[in-house]
Amino acid sequence: MRYFEEQPVPAQHLLEALSSGIALIDDCGVIGDLNKRLAAMTGYELEELVGQNIQMLVPPLQRDMHVITRREYTQDPSTHQILLDRDLTLLRRDGSELSVDFSFSQLALDDKSWVVVAIRDNTAQRAAEDARIAAEGHTVEVETAAAAALAQSEQRFRLAFEGNMAPMVFSDQDGLFLAVNDAFCRMSGRTREELLGRDSKHFTYPEDIGISEEVYRRITSGEIDEVRYGKRFLQKNGRIVVAEVSMCSARDEQGNAVYFVSSVRDITEERALAAQLSYQALHDPLTGLANRALFDDRLVQAHARVLRQGGLGAVLLLDLDDFKGVNDAYGHLIGDQLLVTLANRFEEVTRSSDTLCRFGGDEFLYLAEGLTSPLEAQQIAERLLGTLTEPFVFDRVRLQQRASVGIVVWDDTGTDIIELVQNADAAMYEAKRQGHGNIVHFTPNIRHEAASRFSLVQELHLAVTSGELLMHYQPIIDLSTTEVVGFEALMRWKHPERGWVPPDVFIPLAEQSDLILELGAFALREAVAAASSWKPRGGRTSSPYVTVNLSARQFHDPGLVAMIRKELDRNGLEPERLILEVTEGVALVDIAETMNVMEQLNRLNIGVALDDFGTGYSSLSYLAALNPKIVKIDQSFVRPKHDKERSDTLLEAIVTLGNKLNMIVLAEGIETSAQLDRLHNLDCDLGQGFLWSPAVPIEEATTMLRRSSDV
Repeated sequence: MRYFEEQPVPAQHLLEALSSGIALIDDCGVIGDLNKRLAAMTGYELEELVGQNIQMLVPPLQRDMHVITRREYTQDPSTHQILLDRDLTLLRRDGSELSVDFSFSQLALDDKSWVVVAIRDNTAQRAAEDARIAAEGHTVEVETAAAAALAQSEQRFRLAFEGNMAPMVFSDQDGLFLAVNDAFCRMSGRTREELLGRDSKHFTYPEDIGISEEVYRRITSGEIDEVRYGKRFLQKNGRIVVAEVSMCSARDEQGNAVYFVSSVRDITEERALAAQLSYQALHDPLTGLANRALFDDRLVQAHARVLRQGGLGAVLLLDLDDFKGVNDAYGHLIGDQLLVTLANRFEEVTRSSDTLCRFGGDEFLYLAEGLTSPLEAQQIAERLLGTLTEPFVFDRVRLQQRASVGIVVWDDTGTDIIELVQNADAAMYEAKRQGHGNIVHFTPNIRHEAASRFSLVQELHLAVTSGELLMHYQPIIDLSTTEVVGFEALMRWKHPERGWVPPDVFIPLAEQSDLILELGAFALREAVAAASSWKPRGGRTSSPYVTVNLSARQFHDPGLVAMIRKELDRNGLEPERLILEVTEGVALVDIAETMNVMEQLNRLNIGVALDDFGTGYSSLSYLAALNPKIVKIDQSFVRPKHDKERSDTLLEAIVTLGNKLNMIVLAEGIETSAQLDRLHNLDCDLGQGFLWSPAVPIEEATTMLRRSSDV
């Protein structure tokens, strides 16, 4: 309840009539009453303030001083009657502060002592005072501000220059250093005393001397105002610092450059990293040779030079022969070591003007420039292949590696650059088709034949499932009795449009992919099924056997033995009636793996025939170790084209060797009675050839077998 509500009316009118905000507070600061003007100044309603401590109207930072002042006044009313302070404010309900003055006075009513607080809004007076002070002190402030600004500017300069982590230099028109910071001293590897008054020539990398001097000339002449350039510095210890310099000039009123400011950035590590990343992007990570991206760039440049200047260029594509066999036999670690050693050997014979590239896998590209004739490209290919003559030895593994090379030569007649590598690739495949270790130059006819072979491969995939592939059987004859003792299973392809496709055409194509495994599985499946239908006839106690040719991929396939066992069980064929034929080349690719496979086959009672004997290499040294059941003498010894006397001597030696080693000797390609008599006199065991029959379908083979048994 407001105090004056119980007093005569004139007292209430007195409070409201005063121009200041009035509050009556007790000794503890509790508001007993107030006028409407004070309520309006605070933003509160009258009833919200009555009974509250007046400190709620004092900003927090001024409350302690307010309590002290009020307590002092209460104890001695003569100490403070009016409190004027520029920092006094009233805290309003909305949180804002109002600039005010306070005055205290005492009032006794009904034996109770009150303090009358008069609060006056002095906002207008304070604004006027601020304006007066500002006007009087303007000149002083301007002078003080200018001095302060200069001091701050100098301080900022010291921080920006001396304390800058980036190397910085002030130099005059002649490039002499006027000032350098600590960072530049560290970067240059020199003290201030060694730098000031001198230019950068004495520690600039020799090849870069003149770069800064040219920049100074251009700025001084007004050609440019600022520039960024690169150069190299030499530290005392010989370390080369690659730097990026940003330079600008300070000019006088006439526009003349009076001094220069340079900011220097050490980009040595940045350049080294960029160079490393660039190298990695353009080089093969295994061999360190150029990769396809770098080769393509060099090829574009070389092609343009030939078109512009004339002459010849060449692309050689070199592909290793049976590199997959190396990986399969010895693992990829040995394969990688072989590639690295090959790359090193090739680099030794690479001309400085040419580019050697690892194309991918086991293929290498060679770009030859500045040629005068295709013969030079041929000579380069021969040098590359010549590096393969010496065997490769890795961890007691000894490898003899060969390769095939395709060459395309171009002149200034405008050969499409995109076709160059494609044509070299086509020539390389033609070299492989002709035999390992060949070199072939591209001709338009090769491209046509390559397209035809590609089409044939696609059709061969379909032939496996469409019934176009057939197995024919050529009889094997006992030369002493002329009886048929077995058949060699030979694959034939009857194309619906091309007719009969020769095996020496489609088999090599299949060997270039996994398709050869499909053909091999088909041949084994059909041959085992056919042999299971051949029963003993006449007085014979044993049935004819069948021989099946295995490719290198199939012979070294880990699943070979399991597949053979499955087919034998499926058809109920005795294992000893199956003979597997492998050539010398296949058997000797990896002698250790070959011995392992042959041991597994021996445990199954499956025999092995060594085909084309006498045409390979190291035959005699490995013959006893391999111990094949049958040795097949190549037809080149049976019907020699040249030097018949020498061939007859070799033929006799081979037959005699086979007999002494208790191996069955089989001669291929017998076409005449004279050849038969010769072999019979040498005690050759078996023979096959057109003298008796070519390979025939299963029905004819069965009929032939019946006639042989009836004799």
